[in-house]
Amino acid sequence: MHNSTYKFPEYELIDSGNFEKLERFGSYVLIRPESQAIWNRRMSEEEWLKMAHAQFARSTQKTSYRSGDSGNGRWEILNAMPENWTIDIPLPKGKFTLKLALTSFGHVGVFPEQIENWNFIYHTIKASKTPNPKVLNAFAYTGAASIVARAAGAQVTHVDAVKQMIGWGKENMSLSKLDDIRWIVDDALKFFRREVKRGASYDGIILDPPAYGRGPGGERWILDEGINPLLELCAALLKPQDSFLVLNLYSLGYSPIIANNLVESHFKFKEKWFGESFIQSKSGLHLPLGTYVRITN
Repeated sequence: MHNSTYKFPEYELIDSGNFEKLERFGSYVLIRPESQAIWNRRMSEEEWLKMAHAQFARSTQKTSYRSGDSGNGRWEILNAMPENWTIDIPLPKGKFTLKLALTSFGHVGVFPEQIENWNFIYHTIKASKTPNPKVLNAFAYTGAASIVARAAGAQVTHVDAVKQMIGWGKENMSLSKLDDIRWIVDDALKFFRREVKRGASYDGIILDPPAYGRGPGGERWILDEGINPLLELCAALLKPQDSFLVLNLYSLGYSPIIANNLVESHFKFKEKWFGESFIQSKSGLHLPLGTYVRITN
């Protein structure tokens, strides 16, 4: 298991339980669904509601919250707060800035448990013997990992199937006073296949695929069916030396061993780390938030 020691002051998991989590993003506290929080809360419902600025309620608790679906639910504003705001996240040197917003599907624009992956990406790029290494970030969402890689000096290609996420990522790049990220709206499998045919290669690949989703042309993405072919393409694209891969999976039933076996079946590596990501709440409970595998060559 893995609990990030690389934290940032503008995020805090306050409590979790009863299929929800209580989080602080900057100055604002939110109640959001969390399908794995099947235990009882440590704090009372009254305490949660007193602290919270907004609450997102889904129509069902069975949907995997981070699966990428649009979901059925809505935000209820409990205390005055803006529609969007920003937070700063520290880097080993400097910081980057993300815009957050109350989206219609319950996300806010950042997955805080990824901070240890960001730390790994930054240090690995800084330690690379390759000047301005080429990094590919797929299922790249609002661009936090892309921004970290760019801040470390990489040439970054950012791929996401949702045009609005690309626009959000561009805003985050500007807020972080960076430039020259290559933005691609595309289905990940289609883009990777074309890159293999073109003979492209990368010094680093970052993957955070959802359990399911849709490409810009209506392409279906189902993790169980797509992840193995995707990693096969990654193996063809990743340079054999002085390179790295980060795979993050947030899907119920996917253990760290499954993620590890997927990577082991396609890649040779010098070093490898794998495990379960979690964040410890202020109330003391540990909230599991997916599995990761990181390798270097």
